[in-house]
Amino acid sequence: MEIHQIKAELKNPDFQYRLKAIAALKDYESEVAVPLLTSKLQDSEFLVRSFVARGLGSQQSAESFAALMQIMKFDDTPNVRAEAANSLSLFGRVAVSHLVLAFYQDDHWLVRRSILAAIAEMDCPEELFDICVQGLKDEDFTVEESSVDALGLLADSSQHAAALSQLLTLMNDQSWRMRVRVAYALKRFDQPQSKAALEQLRQDADHRVVGATLEDLSPQ
Repeated sequence: MEIHQIKAELKNPDFQYRLKAIAALKDYESEVAVPLLTSKLQDSEFLVRSFVARGLGSQQSAESFAALMQIMKFDDTPNVRAEAANSLSLFGRVAVSHLVLAFYQDDHWLVRRSILAAIAEMDCPEELFDICVQGLKDEDFTVEESSVDALGLLADSSQHAAALSQLLTLMNDQSWRMRVRVAYALKRFDQPQSKAALEQLRQDADHRVVGATLEDLSPQ
């Protein structure tokens, strides 16, 4: 799509045209694309703003980084903030501290799960452990589950002892679902404590927990 057409479509009252215009900006350099993307930061349609956040992630510049920070802090739609977090993670190590701060400040489950998944893909075990511990305090069970899963990913990292210690405290959680996740996570560790814990979980009163200890594959 030609740039003059993109500019025209960005003003179209039908948001579907605005979405197509934003998607077309991926073919342009950041000097051209970023100002047009940021012109739609306050668009009335959250889908448009979500596309903007995604588009900014592929435009590696100081301006796009700043715009993503703005979206992650101030947008009123969790889906858009989560998309901004995903895009911010594409900038690498420079984004990690901002993502950790956002995890603490934004308690929406979708945003937190997006940040957990993003940081789990980056080589920063200390920060991942930090947000996992915070996530275990979340009132949303899916965030707790994601935190347990992420602790399992630390088995071969510098945080393996701290992660294992956290998992061991959850072995007797009253929720069978949580004990299932703990069983899967513990199987990633090769320490005597993890093997002993799995042996104990094989005697669990809930057959689903027992089944998790016997499965070879991680949960889907």
